[in-house]
Amino acid sequence: MELQFETRGLFIASKSPESYPSPRAVLLGAPLDTTVSFRPGSRFAPHAIREASYVLETYSPRLDRDLEDVALIDQGDVILPLGNVPKSLETIYAAAYPHLSAGRFLLTLGGEHLVSLPLIQAAHKVYPDLVLVHLDAHTDLRTSYQDESLSHATVIYHATALLGKGRVFSLGIRSGTKEEFALYGERLYGAPYEVYGKLPEVLNLIEGRPVYLTLDIDVLDPAYAPGTGTPEPDGITTHELFRSLYWLASHGVKVVSADLVEVLPAYDPSGRTSVLAAKIVREMLLGFAR
Repeated sequence: MELQFETRGLFIASKSPESYPSPRAVLLGAPLDTTVSFRPGSRFAPHAIREASYVLETYSPRLDRDLEDVALIDQGDVILPLGNVPKSLETIYAAAYPHLSAGRFLLTLGGEHLVSLPLIQAAHKVYPDLVLVHLDAHTDLRTSYQDESLSHATVIYHATALLGKGRVFSLGIRSGTKEEFALYGERLYGAPYEVYGKLPEVLNLIEGRPVYLTLDIDVLDPAYAPGTGTPEPDGITTHELFRSLYWLASHGVKVVSADLVEVLPAYDPSGRTSVLAAKIVREMLLGFAR
């Protein structure tokens, strides 16, 4: 498959793909925004997050690491066929797999949460014992939504089918159907409302296996991240989220790939959601691209 990428500015301290033939870390934009059920516009998030990154320093005092010391490239946004969901997912997979198979840490900017599915599939191809850590407000466990089996509301259901029982860990969840919550324990490990406090238990269960981390920005309370497609009150704080990321990084959890999805810049005129997302990206790159 011939892939095309659009570049409208690079994330802070990153280089173009030509600059590092063998990078340690790769940033990829996946601007899919097709199956959303409430508010569209997440396809504009990768550019907004890159632009917002320039308000940050490259150095993280929490991690005592600097992006200037990471061989990081920004691949740009992979160009997707408008309105064609299956082809878009195939394209995202094709953009991700070469980096993962080369052992690089890949961090992808969505886009809606469905972009995680081909990314998880690509990571699983490289790491057959992969487990998924899922931070979100929503269960995303429906078998179909609005007569579509491929949807942002079904992505975790498909992930459980791919990875198998005991390989998916959903934290921070506070919204879903009664039937979806009933699947906790049957198909996956679920910890409604909690993130940080459950990490030691999760660490004991994943047994050092490679981890894919998917982070929906709406795991945070909308007071902190109003720019998202389906805001859900009663979420976690930014302090708890960053504390959780630092805990994963400091306890040797092998995060091989990650994504940040569902940022919707148009619904936050202040721009603070995009700035927050940029800082999350910086901390994940510094914490996991070892």
